[in-house]
Amino acid sequence: MNTKRILIVDDSPSMRQVLARALSQAGYHTLEASDGQEALELLEDGEPIALALVDVNMPRLDGIGLVRRLRASERTRVVPVLMVATETRREKREEARLAGATGWILKPFRPESVVSRVRDLLRG
Repeated sequence: MNTKRILIVDDSPSMRQVLARALSQAGYHTLEASDGQEALELLEDGEPIALALVDVNMPRLDGIGLVRRLRASERTRVVPVLMVATETRREKREEARLAGATGWILKPFRPESVVSRVRDLLRG
């Protein structure tokens, strides 16, 4: 059983559910937050995470702001962060990359392709 914890941050409950189901079936433990601020609150007193899947556009604290905060923290500085977004503009992708995002997954996606990306990033 894989006990690595994956943080899913998206303001869409159905998107969180799709990702959580796919990752749970692959043996990962998932945590869910509806925006970047809630994600930071979850991480304050929780166990470390192995990876985060983060939506770009969310209320309170958006995905790119969350990536910046994760990179600024000693606990999460090297945690891989995959942006999950409908956003296709090159400028937004570049902004995420410069903030420290590891990669980009375009919605809609096949859940098994997300699981495959997660496995690749967590190998080694």
